[in-house]
Amino acid sequence: MKGIFWAIVASAMWGVSGTVLQFISQGQSIPASWFLSARTSGAGIVLILISLIFYGKETFTIFRSLREVGWLLAYGLLGLGANLMTFYMSVQTGNSAASTILQYLSPLFIVVGSLLFKHDRPLRSDLVAFAVAMIGVFLAITRGDVTRLSIPFDSLMWGIGSGLTAAFYVTLPRPLIKQYGHSPITVLGWGTLVAGVAFNLVHPVWVSMPPITTELVGSMSTVIIVGTIVPFALVLYSTRFAPSDVISIVDATQPVVTFILSIIFLSLKVSIAEIVGSALVILAIYLLQQGRRKVEPFRQ
Repeated sequence: MKGIFWAIVASAMWGVSGTVLQFISQGQSIPASWFLSARTSGAGIVLILISLIFYGKETFTIFRSLREVGWLLAYGLLGLGANLMTFYMSVQTGNSAASTILQYLSPLFIVVGSLLFKHDRPLRSDLVAFAVAMIGVFLAITRGDVTRLSIPFDSLMWGIGSGLTAAFYVTLPRPLIKQYGHSPITVLGWGTLVAGVAFNLVHPVWVSMPPITTELVGSMSTVIIVGTIVPFALVLYSTRFAPSDVISIVDATQPVVTFILSIIFLSLKVSIAEIVGSALVILAIYLLQQGRRKVEPFRQ
């Protein structure tokens, strides 16, 4: 329950950030390459400074072995960096509400990965919760009309990609945190900085900078702090207490928050099917919590 709580808080923050992200990508017309370079570089530097304040020289112990460096590179590039890119592109070509729901597909990839590589069988309650949530996702994406999508096809593909990379983001840092005992803040900081270096190789942050306005500074600050530093750290912290598949399913809080904020601030028109879909996502979270409460005591 502790892990679920912090994952929900992080997911709600991503919901806020997703709404701001749509304002940046569509209202400000910021190129994805520059935005990703600026976001990851700024957040990575801040996180490393925080890690140095709290952990000192331990911040650099993550480089003591090639295996740990390998996990870090995989997390920064395939997990965090790829997830930020695919989600941004999905929002830019569609809308933040639909993109956050598509990102929720991450439990599917985690469960499949666990079956293929770890031979873990999911709990029955996990399957029920997952099925209910998928029905909710289906209703939200199609608005109840199976003959057409409510978003462009390229946004759909980027959104599915964000679901896959979100699964990588949750699972890849676990060995660094549990097996090697590194702080979540340290892992997040170096992972974000790795992603920042990669994005800057494509588009340096000082090249072709957009006009610096009050709206840009405010929105970028919100995305970096509320949408990157704090929620990513909370998700990593939650992995200490809850398995990755549970954390990803609980991440469904994000689309609910984004839907509400998009209706209020972005004039998003929501159909009855989308409201029902959101309600089913909430129901899935409840089913997941109840199932875990009953089964985990026997596992221990």
